Amino acid sequence: MNRKERYSRTIAWFKANMPLPRTELNYDSAFHLLVSVILSAQCTDRRVNMVTPPLFARFPKTWRRPPSTTCTPTSGAFLIPTPRPVT
Repeated sequence: MNRKERYSRTIAWFKANMPLPRTELNYDSAFHLLVSVILSAQCTDRRVNMVTPPLFARFPKTWRRPPSTTCTPTSGAFLIPTPRPVT
């Protein structure tokens, strides 16, 4: 069985057995889901569900870039500063 056949078989199994995938994370928006997924990499989904409501209540605004700003690879919007070496 080659890679494509394994992939097709795996996708078919998930479509048959889990047609509507759900996450255990509670969220209200795509931004909340993103933050919750990042946090869930560090602890359990149950803990994330406990800490995110107060977090989002304390910081209700999501980050939005100004409409006049364009995000292109050369505009600097995608650039991540590299840490400076410790001297």
